[in-house]
Amino acid sequence: MAEYLANAVQLIPANEPAIFTASIPCRAGYVYHEDETGIFILRGAVNCPTSCFARYRVTFNGNIAVPAGGTVAPIAVALSVNGEPRSTSRAIVTPAAAEDYFNVTCTALIDVPRGCCFTIALRNVAAEVDTPPETISLQNANLVIDRVA
Repeated sequence: MAEYLANAVQLIPANEPAIFTASIPCRAGYVYHEDETGIFILRGAVNCPTSCFARYRVTFNGNIAVPAGGTVAPIAVALSVNGEPRSTSRAIVTPAAAEDYFNVTCTALIDVPRGCCFTIALRNVAAEVDTPPETISLQNANLVIDRVA
C-alpha cells in the first residue's frame, strides 16, 4: 500500500494533474512517484508465474471548488490511466458559489499486464462537463494505491 498527500490549496488547470507533495511510498517497488509531481507509475510485477496482470485499487479523496473569481459551473476530477480519464471514476459537483468546497471520492481497479507499466494521475476534467474549461481548487488531496492481486 502507498499513500500520497497534498494538503495545501492548489489550482489545477483543465486537463492537468493534481500535484502530490508528500508520501508514504510503496517499499516493494510496485508504485513509483516523485514528490511534487502528479504522475504515478504502476508496475505489472506479478508474484505468480501464471498471472497475466497485477491489479491495483486506486482511491482518491479530496476537496474541490471553483476558485475565487471563477465562474460557478459543474466541476469534476477523475483518475486517468495512460493519459485517458477513466469515466467511471469521475466525481462531479456543482458549487453554489466560488470557494464552496465539496468532498469527492474517485476509485478504480486497474489491471497492469505482466511486464508493462501504466501511468495514472488525478486530473481536472471540468472541461468534459462544462465550457469554457475551468481551473479548479483542490485541497486535502489523498491518493491511496493498494496492490490487490
